[in-house]
Amino acid sequence: MEIRQLRFFVTVAEELHFGRAAAREHIVQSALSQQIQRLERELGVALLERTTHYVRLTPAGDVMLSETRRILHNLDHAVAATRAATVAAELRVAVGDASFDTMPLILDAVRDHLPALIEIHHVEAGVPEQYRLLAEGRLDIGIGRAAHAPNGIASQIVRLDPMGVLVGDGHRLGDRDAVAVADLADTALLFADETRAPEYNQFVRDLCLLSGFIPTVFPGTVQSMMCARILLRERRCALCVPRSCTPIPGLRWLPLIEPATCYPWSLLWRASDDSEALHWVLCCAKSVSTKCGWMSPPTTPPEAGVAPGIPAVSLR
Repeated sequence: MEIRQLRFFVTVAEELHFGRAAAREHIVQSALSQQIQRLERELGVALLERTTHYVRLTPAGDVMLSETRRILHNLDHAVAATRAATVAAELRVAVGDASFDTMPLILDAVRDHLPALIEIHHVEAGVPEQYRLLAEGRLDIGIGRAAHAPNGIASQIVRLDPMGVLVGDGHRLGDRDAVAVADLADTALLFADETRAPEYNQFVRDLCLLSGFIPTVFPGTVQSMMCARILLRERRCALCVPRSCTPIPGLRWLPLIEPATCYPWSLLWRASDDSEALHWVLCCAKSVSTKCGWMSPPTTPPEAGVAPGIPAVSLR
């Protein structure tokens, strides 16, 4: 017995006319009649009375119609429920500062590889806020330095990002190919808002201390690269940023050397989250990291002022 035979039977029982039933099912009348006869043979009962003048249900046919409708209804419900289970899982993902390309590149790979399985909602938030949102269940994946991640937050380093300094055209450091960290001692450095990126500010301070000086702090802070670009273009200060910062017209990125240092970007998530969607994002992140060489930064500084090339990524 086949599902299509049951559907054919219901159509004939509703129409009580083989011609109209065949038209509804888009098959020839003789084929429909053969399927009904086959169903009757398999059941060992007559479901329909047929004459040259009419078609009507037998008592067994009445019972069969009621039960078949119930079976087909349950089957349709099962199919709908199965399809609903494959509707895109929603993920709330923090991109940090939108001027950095690590998370956008990972999410591009997720969309390319799993376009129908994961629906992504972007959240722009600093690392402290990401920790809070993750703990509250209002964020699923974050990005940042995980050195001070609280209990309950898991992390995975995906990129060791070469550090550099961003300066405006005409800045006294702007004509160099690279800048020694010690040469920043006489330069006012712009820092991020401490409430938004304390772990990043501390990383820059530690880098300066390692080279033997306390940084000169520019009076005032910024909350994003978009806010910083005006101050940098006016050559009032410089900003230490990793290589992943997207190019900004009127500004130059110069690699920092002596020592050459990398900023560790990590994905952040609730340790208790074992969802399939999170698993796939972590897999995509690992693939992008490997293909782009993010965990093997160059031993020599890249060319100053040139945006780093990102290898094409294909997860298919």
